[in-house]
Amino acid sequence: MTVVPAPLDNASCDTAVRADFLHFTGDPDVAGDSYEYVEDGLLILRQGRVQMLVAAAEWIDFLPDGSALYDYRGRLVMPGFVDTHTHYPQTEMIASHGHQLLDWLEQYTFPAEARFADRAHADRVAALFCREMLRQGTTTSAVFATVHPASVDAIFAEAERLDLCLVAGKVMMDRNAPEYLLDTAESSYAQSVELVERWHLKGRNYYAVTPRFAPCCSDAQLEVCGRLLGEHPDLYLQSHVAENLDEVRWVAELFPDRRSYLDVYDHYGLLGPRSVYAHCIHLDAEDRERMARSGAAIAFCPTSNLFLGSGLFDLDAARDEDIRVGLATDVGAGTSFSQLQTLNEAYKVCALGGHGLTPQKAFYLATLGGARSLYLDHRIGNFAVGKEADFVVLDLAPTELMQARMAQATTLEERLFALMMLGDDRCIQATHVMGRRRHTRDRLE
Repeated sequence: MTVVPAPLDNASCDTAVRADFLHFTGDPDVAGDSYEYVEDGLLILRQGRVQMLVAAAEWIDFLPDGSALYDYRGRLVMPGFVDTHTHYPQTEMIASHGHQLLDWLEQYTFPAEARFADRAHADRVAALFCREMLRQGTTTSAVFATVHPASVDAIFAEAERLDLCLVAGKVMMDRNAPEYLLDTAESSYAQSVELVERWHLKGRNYYAVTPRFAPCCSDAQLEVCGRLLGEHPDLYLQSHVAENLDEVRWVAELFPDRRSYLDVYDHYGLLGPRSVYAHCIHLDAEDRERMARSGAAIAFCPTSNLFLGSGLFDLDAARDEDIRVGLATDVGAGTSFSQLQTLNEAYKVCALGGHGLTPQKAFYLATLGGARSLYLDHRIGNFAVGKEADFVVLDLAPTELMQARMAQATTLEERLFALMMLGDDRCIQATHVMGRRRHTRDRLE
């Protein structure tokens, strides 16, 4: 990066960040020159947006008087992590003793979600969830609430308070679940419309039409989902598909006229840009081709897939079809809010499937790849000029073991690989949202 130093004033800079910087400009599987690494760089911000990323030594003396300077020399700064699929109501039931998917839902998930009819309970868990996001360096999440509108209000309100970027929506399900969690197609539509009007595009909030998964939705409910998308074409759609073989067989019984599980959603107009489907393990070639053609995205959930024994996602097959893929924790079947720990599991999933996962591809999935999956890459995901300045400050050696390992690493690639295999919340020194520091190591600002 060659930028000629020039005096800065408060109209062009109110905050600067000094550190080493890494961000992605493209998919490492597609372009060799896909990232930028700036050692001892200076990120220039104005009103929470990126103005420049330059060499610190050349620009540090040009900062205007009164501008804030965050000095993180010796640390690595990346764009904030993007979690493309998670369930905030499952925060407190994380790490419940494993069953396979359908039994796990019945025993743990549905009883936990019943409590979210109580707004006070929803507010408390939403606050905990957002604190954990920040503690792990995650600044954007695509989140399932519950069937209760109060649960949606709670998570959007907390995200708005912290200026987090959030995609979320009311879960829609009118069959094959406990009576106390069922809605109807009519009530689901009416409540969703109210929530869209209240929250969509308010601050950094985006509303997602959220059918839980096809087995819990009647034809009428799925038709309502399509109607909402037709009436509000800038909404998101999030759901699950092809996670578990028993689930896949169940869908075939419930929808015998459809070619595949994915075809159920496509039949009702639920496959397109801003549609994010978690798991996608048991898809065939035609399904993957259809996802690519539609512009829908996959949320890769390695930790929960291993925890529930669901199967191994084929990242290479998705790449071959040029499907958008982002990383996802899938809490609470996922057992960690940490995207570093999730990358650890992603590497193992790929290895078990006979494929590789380079550290460059891994951190692309956690940043720009996730932003691209959510169609937010024009706003977040890297340090391009004008983008919203969400970022995480990484300590690559917070423990004696990691210090010893990093001392042996001679390249950036080796350091990144060690970070994704050994790293956890101890590596998150700080998290910034729209330029503002919101978390420092185990403490909210």
